[in-house]
Amino acid sequence: MIVYGTKINSDIDFLLDFSQETETRQEIELSSKVPESLKKSITSGIPLFFSHNRYINLYSDRQMDENIVGQPWCYEVQDIATFYWVSGQKIIYYNLEKSGSMELLVFWFVHQILPLWLTLEGYYDFIHAGSVEIEGKIVAFIAPSMGGKSTLTDYFIRQGHPLVTDDKLPTFFEQGHFMAVGSHPYHRPFREFEVFGYHVKKFMKRSDEIRAFYLLEQGELESETRIEEITGYEKFDLLQPSYLYEFSFLRLGRLRYLGRMLDSLKVYRVTRPWNLEKLPEVYEAIHGHIRRLG
Repeated sequence: MIVYGTKINSDIDFLLDFSQETETRQEIELSSKVPESLKKSITSGIPLFFSHNRYINLYSDRQMDENIVGQPWCYEVQDIATFYWVSGQKIIYYNLEKSGSMELLVFWFVHQILPLWLTLEGYYDFIHAGSVEIEGKIVAFIAPSMGGKSTLTDYFIRQGHPLVTDDKLPTFFEQGHFMAVGSHPYHRPFREFEVFGYHVKKFMKRSDEIRAFYLLEQGELESETRIEEITGYEKFDLLQPSYLYEFSFLRLGRLRYLGRMLDSLKVYRVTRPWNLEKLPEVYEAIHGHIRRLG
């Protein structure tokens, strides 16, 4: 299995159609053989958030104000699974809990554990966005929760555009460009709990340069679609909340990274009618805008 440009070596039957042809940037192992010494090293933790009707807790052997080589971590999904790893090592361990199954294990691993691990290990910076390829260019849709980015991403997919990511955009800086790599070939247009959604036929299997961010804002029911560039500090202020996995020890580096990214990339506000029947017009407006950007 390859997701987020990461090859997963495991004896698990993942049961889903994950591409084996996607560009591989790193490899890790997923194992059920949790060392007892690792379990015993976990001494403190915090409630992280509530997601998919489950409480999520994060643990380590110290206060979570650093991440150093050799530091143990533990991520607990209520009643489903507990994941363990040691910073600097390319192996994640898991233990199924009373309500766990392989399907739920894979869901939580792909949607939460692996992106968190890739962030803490310094491989990617994740942006909460839906993303597709338009005219050979990666574009990302940003919006608050229930703000329409999944619906718009779904519409572009159904018009034949390759999916880059359903929800989490893995970004990195390479050879002078801010890049992204495809996440996985599944999309959930409506946010059901603990499901991958449907398999897409067209999925971006390589990394490429990010072309633009589109910030989606709600207009009137019958209004026209308007696209305008956001400049200056405002674009930083608007995108910063979409930066995933906020840890105090990552903050300074992330502010610098996001500042450099927004200095080199365009951000546009898309004010569009809050009306599903108007989706074709929104699609044409964004598609035409990208085409004109060249």
